[in-house]
Amino acid sequence: MSSSAKREIAEALIAIEGVGFKPTAPITFKSGIKSPVYCDNRRFPFHPAEWTKVIRGFEQMIADDAIALDVVGGVEAAGIPHSAALGFAMQKPSVFIRKEAKGHGTKKRVEGGDVKGLRVVLVEDLVTTGISSLAAVEALREEGAVVEDCLAIISYGFVEAAEAFKKAGVRLHAATDFETVLTVALERGAIDVDGAKTVQDWLQEPHGWAQRQGFEVSA
Repeated sequence: MSSSAKREIAEALIAIEGVGFKPTAPITFKSGIKSPVYCDNRRFPFHPAEWTKVIRGFEQMIADDAIALDVVGGVEAAGIPHSAALGFAMQKPSVFIRKEAKGHGTKKRVEGGDVKGLRVVLVEDLVTTGISSLAAVEALREEGAVVEDCLAIISYGFVEAAEAFKKAGVRLHAATDFETVLTVALERGAIDVDGAKTVQDWLQEPHGWAQRQGFEVSA
């Protein structure tokens, strides 16, 4: 994605309040990492003008990076609206991938159609560590799909995520990044300079951030 395209998506995120900053009261991710920033891309379907920019951004990434696909796949649950919208826009079939197989019925994880032998592009709303995305890739590959690319609205840019995607043979394409979001947030007054410095410190090294900022609590 070009810098202008990344900025457009970042502006859309700020406009719908899809990104929030809590430099003095960090949240805790499922992985245990404390963070002064959070992202809620589930807000996009409520804002169709901004959501359209995301879907067009995905289409542009597919074109720019010459990504071959037969099917669009969405990760349960937050990735599904975006994958379905992208599939509709491109007139491509779409499926969704459950986090766990159902305990009844067909007990399948891939729902919507047979992906055997087909090239599936996975769609995520947000990539943190990459664990859920790559679990979905595994499920698709178990059904015989060819999966080499994952699209995300935004990625935290964690080193371990990049390494995990590389090991799995999957290219991660993010429509924007938190560096760009932070720049736009500063310009729009969504965060002040001191708060931005705190977030920047986290972006550079998230694992030791809580301890550096005095938020680490001994067990």
